[in-house]
Amino acid sequence: MNKNFFVTGTDTGVGKTVLSALLCAALDAYYWKPIQTGTMEGSDRVAVMRLAGIGAERTLDEVYSFVPPVSPHLAARWAGTEIELSKFNLPTHLSNQHLIVEGAGGLLVPINERHFMLDLMMRLRMPIILASRSSLGTINHTLLSLAALHSVEMPVHGVVLIGEPNKDNKETIERYGHTRVIGEIPRLPNLHRTALLQVFINYFDRNAFSK
Repeated sequence: MNKNFFVTGTDTGVGKTVLSALLCAALDAYYWKPIQTGTMEGSDRVAVMRLAGIGAERTLDEVYSFVPPVSPHLAARWAGTEIELSKFNLPTHLSNQHLIVEGAGGLLVPINERHFMLDLMMRLRMPIILASRSSLGTINHTLLSLAALHSVEMPVHGVVLIGEPNKDNKETIERYGHTRVIGEIPRLPNLHRTALLQVFINYFDRNAFSK
């Protein structure tokens, strides 16, 4: 059974953190955001702790954390440093635990002058869960992201659509992206652990997380 998943998205603000919190709650998983920018607006780790109802002991420290809400390579440059790919390694002490790793932005967000977020995914070699919008425009964004992942032979566990359910977009992504949509997160009036667990029960293929 896969215990580790890397959550990425088609772009910034698509809902990666909500999806990560849902998976942490549903799978009783640990959470790790290796690169965090925009800490002036709060960190995704704190948001996941609140949404998933987990304590700090079930999260890992960021390797790099920056205040400005900009691309990682730019935030690092402004801070007078450079993000080094060699600094990222999966924690060995969690080898028997579920771990959810959340990326920053989309696949081709630069993290330094040579590497992209996709390079970090390739280094960690975890099954990828792609968070996508369900609305207009998602087909192009999702298929481009899947094509990039498939081009480097990254294992894609599935796509999760976020927003109002759209049967046509779901079927199109599965057909042309050759990837299953394993879950959907509808608009929720209130975001909290109980609501996220109910979404997992009602809208996710739970068999995708039990094999």
